[in-house]
Parts: sequence; structure tokens; C-alpha cells
Amino acid sequence: MEQQSSAQEGGPLVAAVPKPAVESPTSLAPGFRFHPTDEELVRYYLRRRVCGKPFRFPAVSEIDVYKSEPWELAEYSYLNTRDLEWYFFSPVDRKYGNGSRLNRATDKGYWKATGKDRPVRHKSQTVGMKKTLVFHCGRAPDGKRTNWVMHEYRLSDAELAHAGVAQNAFVLCRIFQKSALGPPTGDRYAPFVEEDWDDDSALVVPGGIAEDDLANGDDAPVEGNHVQVCHFNKSVLLFVLSV
Repeated sequence: MEQQSSAQEGGPLVAAVPKPAVESPTSLAPGFRFHPTDEELVRYYLRRRVCGKPFRFPAVSEIDVYKSEPWELAEYSYLNTRDLEWYFFSPVDRKYGNGSRLNRATDKGYWKATGKDRPVRHKSQTVGMKKTLVFHCGRAPDGKRTNWVMHEYRLSDAELAHAGVAQNAFVLCRIFQKSALGPPTGDRYAPFVEEDWDDDSALVVPGGIAEDDLANGDDAPVEGNHVQVCHFNKSVLLFVLSV
């Protein structure tokens, strides 16, 4: 599937952008969900992304969220889930070259900010900012408000600034769909469907022992038990079975 977008309404179309390559989706075991706090999203995930550090569990995929409509984004997620909530690293696309405003227009609509930006704090220090946006179909100022919401996180880290690390190359986006217009109702989690798990295939449980931990001696045999290690998408599950 190819996508096209324009820098702003009425502007020339840019070259078609091919669908980005995404790793095979991972299915978490029932009851396990990727639901980090604002502090964790900024201080761990976004900070490590801009610093080029690896992640133990690949939970956040990378895509320009403004080159897709919100209802198309689920297929790009690393996590295979029916919950109406997804997380992405998105490269920053400036609307006017070196200006501060971002280009948040898609082919069929635009993301409009609502309310004031809120600080994200770690140990009483501001390390990032959180912006809330709502997707509108059509073109401003006559767009029609939808029930698609985005929380856009950006870094504002004094330590990184002092170290000369560029903080404005990426934002982290939490995107979710509400069941209706208005405040969130807490129903973004899909109901349990037993048939989804009838194939008895192995499931990934986050927080398992990573491969680098095993290489450092964590794979020592447990006396009196049989240890079986299974690899799934760069994560490792350790099953201890009684003999």
C-alpha cells in the first residue's frame, strides 16, 4: 500500500511513500498489556530512542503517524492486540522548515491540539511535555471532530541538553479510539475472547529473561528441575518444570 501527503492544504503532493517494514506482531498473554505511565514513556522509551539505546522488549514501533489516518495505524503496531490503543515513535516533520509548529495533516484530516501542554516529571524535574490532540476529518477550520485521540510526548531533558543530545528528532505518540465523543470512559480494553487463544500457541510474557542476561550466567541449571528456554521476538521465556 502506498500513501501520499501534502505539506499543507493545497500544496504539491510529495512522492509516494511505501508502507514501512514492521516486525512480526507480538501477542501478549491474556491479562498482559503495554500500559506505561507518562514518566516511563518519556524517561525510558523516548529518551532511549533519541540516545540510540536498545530496548529489552520491542513494544513501540516507528512510523510517521501523520502519513496515515488513525484507523490505519493498528497494522503498524509491534503488539498484536484488539485493545484500541497503540504506541509509536514518530519523526518530527516541521510545518515551516525551522519553525516550531509540526505538520499534523493527513490526506483525510488533521490532528488538532486541545488544552494546554502538561509537563512530565521525573524526581520532581520536568523531563518532557505531553500534548493532547483530537483527529478531525476534513480541512481546518471546518473539520469534523472524531473520537480518535493522541497523546504526543516530547523531550525537555536538561541532562540531554547539557550533553548536546538532540531531543527534537522524535516524539512518542499514544493513540487511542474512544467509544464516543467526550471524556474517556475507560473502555479501551477489548473484552476477553477465549477463541483467540484456542490454538495453544506459545505466548510472550513481558519481563522475561533477555538473551544478554542469559549470556551473563542467568541460564545456570536449577538443581532438581528441568529448565526450558524459548525465544520469541528477541524476548526469552524461562519455564521451570519439576522433574
